[in-house]
Amino acid sequence: MNCTEIEKELKEILTPERYMHTLGVKDCAVELAKRYGADVKKAEIAGLLHDCAKCMEKEALKSFIAKNIKDIQKNEMKNYKTLHAPVGANLVCTKYKINDKEIINAVRWHTLGRVNMGLLEKIIFLADKIEKNTRDINYRNEILKILDENEGEKGLNLALLRCFEETIKSLTERNLYICMTTVDVYNWLLEITIGV
Repeated sequence: MNCTEIEKELKEILTPERYMHTLGVKDCAVELAKRYGADVKKAEIAGLLHDCAKCMEKEALKSFIAKNIKDIQKNEMKNYKTLHAPVGANLVCTKYKINDKEIINAVRWHTLGRVNMGLLEKIIFLADKIEKNTRDINYRNEILKILDENEGEKGLNLALLRCFEETIKSLTERNLYICMTTVDVYNWLLEITIGV
């Protein structure tokens, strides 16, 4: 499938707001890919497909994982809001017939992140947080300022650190489970950005 065909299908399976978000992530991912020297086409495809499983019901996601995905951590199963990521990564391969590891990993880790994320993974994670169609404009501007004030991948890492700070704060305020992967990524980003 090409990007036009993927967009057409996503419009049918996602809610209108989720579809607008998806188009925003695609556009933001392309901008970030150009800025940081990542593959623009891969960024476009990963941006489009990052939420391809987002509108599946909670029980359908759990059932899909039980049948099809073996490499998922038990603590990852405690927050259903992130279950669409491993399912989406599986669909990238099986439904959309894309076998590119960078795209698969970008979709797989766009919710939790992971230690030693690759460039495309970082771009999709960040684009998901700051796209302009549905995300908070003040938060977007704060992250863009971090990117503008810091050169190269350092800026990208500092922006990600800020995102993880906000994610952890939001989870604690809502009494939601924090996956240990999220904590590990936060600590890794602290180490590589400010040397803690």
